[in-house]
Amino acid sequence: MISRIAHDLGVGSLICSRASQGLKSSKLSTHAFFVRCCLKRFTMNTTTDTATTPNAFVFNEAQWLQVLFLLADTATWLQQLQEGLIWQLPVQQHKKLLRKSWYLSATVLAHILERHYYKLPRHPLAGKFTISIPEIVNAIKEAGQLSPEPLAGSANLQRVWEAGYSLGYDPAGNTVTIMTIISSTAGKLLPLFPAG
Repeated sequence: MISRIAHDLGVGSLICSRASQGLKSSKLSTHAFFVRCCLKRFTMNTTTDTATTPNAFVFNEAQWLQVLFLLADTATWLQQLQEGLIWQLPVQQHKKLLRKSWYLSATVLAHILERHYYKLPRHPLAGKFTISIPEIVNAIKEAGQLSPEPLAGSANLQRVWEAGYSLGYDPAGNTVTIMTIISSTAGKLLPLFPAG
């Protein structure tokens, strides 16, 4: 599929030259490189042609459609990878994390773990979870069963889940048993944190 579109867009030689240089890359980085090449080529071909017609915009519809479908396919592929990653967690009822009304994306989970997981010291002043990753994800899933409450000063919603056991500690170092989960009104989870 990529080689066919690369040929149609005229960037096949870029992909081939990159491969012939002996650069070892994963399928994802090659795919990302290809998308960048296509977008760069596309933006170069949709410029104003002032030499022939002043203020005329040249729009290559066929090329634009190809890039659109490439981006749609890439987004679908990334979505499938993301859901596959969630399914690898040792948690029951994975579907409850991937519903449209309660969706945990890889981006949000990465943010939560980067900022609030005790094994990653990147943000030392943030509250930290001292439970395992599967336990964090399971808590998020359980919180999805709670009724959301409006978040003051925001259009988002919040759920405050009481674990009944220590989840971690807040920025002051106090042990916490409560997790606050914020979501959009559509159910997309936003970054969460342990709360006192």
